[in-house]
Amino acid sequence: MTSYLQLSGLNKTFGTFTALEDVNLDVQKGEFITFLGPSGSGKTTTLMIIAGFEKATRGAITLEGQSIAALAPQDRNIGIVFQNYALFPHKTAEENVYFPLQMRKVKRAKGMAQARRMLELVGLGGFEHRYPKELSGGQQQRVALARALVFEPDLLLLDEPLGALDKNLRESMQIEIKRIQKTLGVTTIFVTHDQTEAMSMSDRIVVFSNGRIEQAGAPLEIYHKPSTRFVADFIGESNLVPATITDPAAQMAESPLLGAVSYAATEGPAVSAGQEVTLVLRPEHLKLSRAPLDGYHSAQMTIETIVNFGDSGLVIGHRDGTQLRVRVPGVDVVILKEGDDCYINWTQDHVYLVQQ
Repeated sequence: MTSYLQLSGLNKTFGTFTALEDVNLDVQKGEFITFLGPSGSGKTTTLMIIAGFEKATRGAITLEGQSIAALAPQDRNIGIVFQNYALFPHKTAEENVYFPLQMRKVKRAKGMAQARRMLELVGLGGFEHRYPKELSGGQQQRVALARALVFEPDLLLLDEPLGALDKNLRESMQIEIKRIQKTLGVTTIFVTHDQTEAMSMSDRIVVFSNGRIEQAGAPLEIYHKPSTRFVADFIGESNLVPATITDPAAQMAESPLLGAVSYAATEGPAVSAGQEVTLVLRPEHLKLSRAPLDGYHSAQMTIETIVNFGDSGLVIGHRDGTQLRVRVPGVDVVILKEGDDCYINWTQDHVYLVQQ
């Protein structure tokens, strides 16, 4: 399948600092892609190169098979929403949305009608005559989104647009942005450091670290089959256990912490006997019990701390000085006590192996 947007060998240096190194990515038309990673990982730099606000030191970028590297930002037909929204305070909502059409010489009557239709789509019908100061943060964000979409861009770029919103509003806007994107079918790249946003909104997640792409894949693939230790540690909570491969054919490893451990089949490079690896056990895939459970692998643990979230609990314990985390249903929290000895139990299909 021909890629709609293609990044090939992108590198970006600022003096002696390398911000991006050999970034390669294929994006299909209509996809919702999220760039996820910590601050300084390269996700925003990549977005700015796509938008044209930064130039790659080396590499190619094509949209529908045509290079856009030499085009100015205004000539790329790309819609952009930033965290601060950048609305004109002296213009009404509909005038803000009309502005990019005005720059494209669309007549006012036609352009304002398009602006009002777009405001309806983002849920702001009836707010067209209000100024930014008369709108809430969420409403301003919707105006910025409408402005980025009104000229039917080839690509929509969202640079942490929900960062200034409170938790409840962020969650509602995640749903709205995804709804609007699906309605219009616009190819979208969303930048965030919030893994919950990435997991809930994306068709695919691209995880960045130190200027490189660590892994790209569907949200559940990224979560359940991390390809590197960084991804396993950055996405969700993980118990990361050092181990040595003993029998790769039988998928067996030896861990100083857990003893002999069988692990799930891996799609990564082949491993060999004696190789040092990391085993990943997600807290929600572990079960707590007073005695070992039949049909499970088990190891003893002493409970240190219990964090109650109401619907669930996080039990933090230790084994041989190493901390382990287990997620339990909320009803189980009340019967557990700090200082208790218990067993953690797991199955082979919930032990993932990473080599980096």
